[in-house]
Amino acid sequence: MRRTIWRVLGAVLAAALVLAAGAAGWLYHRYVNALEPPLPGSPVTTVVRVPRGASTAEIASLLHRQGLIRDPLAFRILVRLQGYDGRLRAGVYRLSPGMPAAAVLDKLARGDILTARFTIPEGWTVAQVVEHLAAEGLVTREGFRAALDRAAADWPYLPRDAGTRNALKEPLEGYLFPDTYRVPVDEHGRADPALVVRLMLDRFRQVVGPEEEARARQMGFSVHQVITLASIVEREARVAEERPVIAGVYLNRLERNMTLDADPTVLYALGRASGRLTYADLRVDSPYNTYRYPGLPPGPIGAPGEAAIRAVLHPANVDYLYFVLRPDGSGRHQFARTLAEHNRNVRAYRQSLQERDPPADQDRNPDR
Repeated sequence: MRRTIWRVLGAVLAAALVLAAGAAGWLYHRYVNALEPPLPGSPVTTVVRVPRGASTAEIASLLHRQGLIRDPLAFRILVRLQGYDGRLRAGVYRLSPGMPAAAVLDKLARGDILTARFTIPEGWTVAQVVEHLAAEGLVTREGFRAALDRAAADWPYLPRDAGTRNALKEPLEGYLFPDTYRVPVDEHGRADPALVVRLMLDRFRQVVGPEEEARARQMGFSVHQVITLASIVEREARVAEERPVIAGVYLNRLERNMTLDADPTVLYALGRASGRLTYADLRVDSPYNTYRYPGLPPGPIGAPGEAAIRAVLHPANVDYLYFVLRPDGSGRHQFARTLAEHNRNVRAYRQSLQERDPPADQDRNPDR
């Protein structure tokens, strides 16, 4: 009798184990199947915004409603097993129903959000940056301008003198550092203007740090003055190795209380990015006109790159006071120590220019 009971119990236990194993296998198969792509091989993509502070359950429900995962519970189990519970990142993602749940999770865990890339060249003005970003659809002009105004209120490098500060055409001119950036965007391809401004200003502070500030003080300049001069060097230099030499020329002129006579400052005063100047242009009454007013203009005339900033902080030790473009089209300059030598160089350039392009307007400044 006792043996019979044990045989029955053994059979029942074996049956239970078989059923449990079968159930476990069925559940595992269902779990694995639930993690497969909803639409295998689908090339369609969907832009999804994961809200900040959303729980794993809320994110799983959102993805399921968008048709990007098969089963919210299976996705939550996967998140827990992978150790990402509470660590999925907010943002806008481009996902596809052709992706398995593990690939969706990988994107959310890494924060592989939707971004846009933009490049700001050396020498660009704030106005050019605004127009470029607006044309790219990254920001609106109004929104970006408002972000610039807010950032300028706390920017530490602006001059403290009220008169100089009020004379600035653009408070943050020179500080939107030229570089290539990648910025998060929303489902419409728009970036947060405040974030774009912060990225560019943070990049400036990476280049101009405590060491550069100390060097500026050693030279007797503020950071603002260094960036102002660097912006002129950026616009004048067409050959990289001439930047320190041109910086040295301008520093020599400043030391002698001479006007800088920099054409790019006049163009900036006139609201132009390029072009030839007339003698009438050189008489424009603006604090940015370095033909009329000695010393540095109130602020930068564009955003200098790192090389131009380094050139001002570490200029070439030269005794030149003048320079003019060479007539050979190389983009290099002819440097001079005396006005008589400079005038000879100008005449050579003028003659070459007139031979190539006879001027229709005799009131043109031939020096550049």
